Amino acid sequence: MFSLEGKTAIITGGASGIGLAISQLFARQGAVVHILELNYELATMETASIIASGGKAFAHAVNITQQDKVKEVLELIGSQHLDILINNAGIAHIGNAETTSEQDFDRVMSVNVKGTYNCIHAAIPYMKKQGKGVILNMASVVASVGIPDRFVYSTTKGAILAMTLSVAKDYVKYGIRCNCISPARVHTPFVDGFLKNNYPGREKEMYEKLAASQPLGRMAEPDEIASLALYLCSDEAGFITGSDYPIDGGFIRINN
Repeated sequence: MFSLEGKTAIITGGASGIGLAISQLFARQGAVVHILELNYELATMETASIIASGGKAFAHAVNITQQDKVKEVLELIGSQHLDILINNAGIAHIGNAETTSEQDFDRVMSVNVKGTYNCIHAAIPYMKKQGKGVILNMASVVASVGIPDRFVYSTTKGAILAMTLSVAKDYVKYGIRCNCISPARVHTPFVDGFLKNNYPGREKEMYEKLAASQPLGRMAEPDEIASLALYLCSDEAGFITGSDYPIDGGFIRINN
């Protein structure tokens, strides 16, 4: 079950955190993985590791906010075969509606929303031609539940959820499925860096506080998110489209 043999997968932000866990798992399951990253050096290092473990992976230096660059890379991949697109790349911001500057608003919207749109826009023609394809977007619990000081980040993830439903509706007749995942807090290098930069000397205390805010009493691990992504992109999930999957340790339903 859940084999991806013979499938080609594009994963944006696929060289770190959740994206890396997805890249590694998909490669283990037989997919040819294409990692799209702003940090090409990191992408090259991680693809080399995947190859050393027996997988097939390629690194591409791409700024997903630049549509022409996205189209160039997807033309290279899609002209051969494109089964799966995972829109994982994104950035965060701390602030409410008053403290979020116009510059920060535009920056986060450009990566999280426009970047996802650019990839979907470029991928769909190839999937339509094949008569099948899977698009999986990374949303968040903040698309459904308000949390403090995440104004623009929450705005982008709400847009991702709506985008998912729209794409699923428009392209179901072409055999293209589109879903999204909504994680709560996940223990990634980003979280560790955030704690180090904002709470020096209190990292352990703040980590435990954040973990305790999840009803299960801990953060998710990237591999747990990757396992859900694998299911939703596999043939076993062939009857699923237009759905949002919270993976949140009970955060939405139990805490709120």
